[in-house]
Amino acid sequence: MTTNSPVLQTFEKFVIPNYKRYPVCLVRGQGSRVWDADGREYLDFFPGWGCNLLGHCPPRVVEAVQRQVAELIHVPNTWHIESQGEWARLLSEHSFGGQAFFCNSGTEANEAAIKLVRLHGAPDRYKIITFQGGFHGRTLGATSATAQPKYHEGLGPLVGGFRYAPFGDLDAVKKLIDDQTCAILLEPIQGEGGVRIPTQEFLAGLRQLADAHQLLLVFDEVQTGMGRTGHWFAYQHFGIQPDVMTLAKALCSGIAGGALLTTAAIAPSLRPGMHAATFGGNPIAAAAGIATIQTIQEENLLAHAQQMAQIFATRLQGMAQRLPVIREVRQVGMMIGLELICKGAAVVQQCLDKQLLINCTQSTVIRLLPAMNIQEDEIQRGCDVLEEVLGHVVSQS
Repeated sequence: MTTNSPVLQTFEKFVIPNYKRYPVCLVRGQGSRVWDADGREYLDFFPGWGCNLLGHCPPRVVEAVQRQVAELIHVPNTWHIESQGEWARLLSEHSFGGQAFFCNSGTEANEAAIKLVRLHGAPDRYKIITFQGGFHGRTLGATSATAQPKYHEGLGPLVGGFRYAPFGDLDAVKKLIDDQTCAILLEPIQGEGGVRIPTQEFLAGLRQLADAHQLLLVFDEVQTGMGRTGHWFAYQHFGIQPDVMTLAKALCSGIAGGALLTTAAIAPSLRPGMHAATFGGNPIAAAAGIATIQTIQEENLLAHAQQMAQIFATRLQGMAQRLPVIREVRQVGMMIGLELICKGAAVVQQCLDKQLLINCTQSTVIRLLPAMNIQEDEIQRGCDVLEEVLGHVVSQS
């Protein structure tokens, strides 16, 4: 779009500019492809900022939402909603059992988790240990839990009670635990922090510390959940079970939806009157959530994602051997980070110019969150573009 595009002019006049937007207006999507208002097609290696794990407009989800919106759009949670109960059952059966609280986003799910662990540890246990480089959302509580100073600027005073440890450092965690600590909260794989993958020993050590000190272990699986890693949830990849798990993003294939899952023993601590979400678990989100799970099951997408992840790994590791601009490739399933020795913004822009959508986080990490139903030819085509762009960066250095 040109700078005098009516769309850009409307945004400039009426929309708060809190997002850095590309001058592209996307109007249609299917699978791993999207089209802009000028008819250009893009290959999307970062669909929906991780929300569209089934690609754009997955048919079962589209059909379920279309059907539901004609029957019942919203009723309050003072009534029973059949689909909400079914959704909770499916999530419980695919995870560690227990019960669900539904909300609308990842930050809301984490706010619910913060309340739950404090209520469970009441009256005098309120401190929560989180990790440097982690990201838990944009509300004030979730921002306070996010141990990245750049997100705290100008927002003080933050919510008290959070203690920050280096990611991967068990000794540092041990030193932070005291009689007022109630929980440890972390992403099992840091996403916005640069696709940082912990060791199994670190997560197992956190589980042992939590058990020894009667703390709750909370996994923020907003980005890692629903098949992103090739398992339903990342904790299953590591074999470490949390007490509480938060979900959003891919949970409803792009429809707004979030959830907190916890055990039946802990769940009653989120007692009536202490927390709520007006739209949480509404019929449309529930229909989308159920259809998402059914799609993953019926299309055998966990196995497919593992196969496609291996194709990505082969291409990207080969790329790293040929291109010294790549410092490291970090990958678990369809969660991929390429750490560069230079800033990545120009790489993102050049890929956009060549109609490939990717992301850069932490300034130097190219982040890919492809759809789990992406096809091999799409992977090869996108990697060709990425390698061409990175090769150009090398030639210019």
